[in-house]
Amino acid sequence: MAQQQTGSRKRKAPAVEAGAESSPSQGLAAADGEGPLLLKRQRRPATCRSMVHYLKVREVGGWGPAGLQGFDGEMRGYAVQRLPELLTERQLDLGTLNKVFASQWLNSRQVVCGTKCNTLFVVDVQSGHITRIPLLRDREAGLAQDQQGCGIHAIELNPSKTLLATGGENPNSLAIYQLPTLDPLCLGDRHGHKDWIFAVAWLSDTVAVSGSRDGTVALWQMDPDKFDDTVAWHSEVGLPVYAHIRPKDVEAIPRAIINPSNRKVRALACGAKNQELGAVSLDGYFHLWKARSTLSRLLSIRLPYFRDNVCLTYCDDMSVYAVGSHSHVSFLDLRQGQQNIRPLCSREGGTGVRSLSFYRHIITVGTGQGSLLFYDIRAQKFLEERASATLESSSGPSGRKLRLACGRGWLNHNDFWVNYFGGMEVFPNALYTHCYNWPEMKLFVAGGPLPAGLHGNYAGLWS
Repeated sequence: MAQQQTGSRKRKAPAVEAGAESSPSQGLAAADGEGPLLLKRQRRPATCRSMVHYLKVREVGGWGPAGLQGFDGEMRGYAVQRLPELLTERQLDLGTLNKVFASQWLNSRQVVCGTKCNTLFVVDVQSGHITRIPLLRDREAGLAQDQQGCGIHAIELNPSKTLLATGGENPNSLAIYQLPTLDPLCLGDRHGHKDWIFAVAWLSDTVAVSGSRDGTVALWQMDPDKFDDTVAWHSEVGLPVYAHIRPKDVEAIPRAIINPSNRKVRALACGAKNQELGAVSLDGYFHLWKARSTLSRLLSIRLPYFRDNVCLTYCDDMSVYAVGSHSHVSFLDLRQGQQNIRPLCSREGGTGVRSLSFYRHIITVGTGQGSLLFYDIRAQKFLEERASATLESSSGPSGRKLRLACGRGWLNHNDFWVNYFGGMEVFPNALYTHCYNWPEMKLFVAGGPLPAGLHGNYAGLWS
């Protein structure tokens, strides 16, 4: 069913050491009359013998379980801060695909992506091989032809990584695939949105929410067991048959007094702890919904920077939403009695924040100028480059903001490029999507040229 296509490799991929966390040694034999003595010995990790490790553990409270937990937390936080400056780029060849809008890791070497040219594909980041995934079609044929030019803006995996939600052949429709096989499961089409789906968020393993530029959010319930009778392989032509579903609830966001016609839902983020759903609309508002079996709106807030609010993410550890706009990232801490976090300015020529992600206290910012920035929300400052060590002093912060510049990617040298951009050879790529594989310390970044008329792509593996 899937069509395979080999991406050319400009150079051999460098070997990468896996950075997966290893568990403490479990080689101690069971106690045989010496239980208390062996229990005491188990508190000392047998695999860590360096002086640095010893001194660090002593600083955070000794060898006991609490001390080890504090040390692990401190080292993870240290790794999160140091990783960005250690990353190096290897570009991936995507051929002539146009602008990657969405991406997610499927496993340690495969990333699933969606493009403006409405292509869903899986890329192997080690070999460069690309596998195209057939899109799901609406029950009523011909509707997708009226929706050209949008593409796939959202790809999300459910918490257990057993289902994948994205757009269909018609970008108004919500398509659900089973993982890891990527077999089609169901499609929400004519009873759902009337315009392009821009965002998807999972509330649980079986409940997803989609946001559309028709100004609505829709709640969908997926029950794979109930679809067993309808999902089968057609015996004659070998094509999959999938269920067609309708949303359990559809709610419209309120019309703003200012710019009431531009209430398009652009981004979603889920706060799973409180069963909340955050939504950003292009009229400059943030909306908070209570999400259970139905959607109930709690509040709407006018954002301080309301131009091009196109991305949203949520930090579980700090219960903070982050909204990316034309030149800033705004933070929304909705808990009572908490001090507000001041917005950060991307200072990237006003080309906008195009992608955001949280991991612990570090937020990664993908810009419209082809660069990645890293912001420490606890210290409320950008990570800085480290100055080179000298004989007189060790390396330390240089005072310069850490900025990773992405490669050139591929650009179609067509008539539009010649007529409107004068044949400019070097054109920065907007980083529309990025996703981390933290156990192996890898970062996948993708996008393409920012102007709507330019055709091109960029994809890179940072490790």
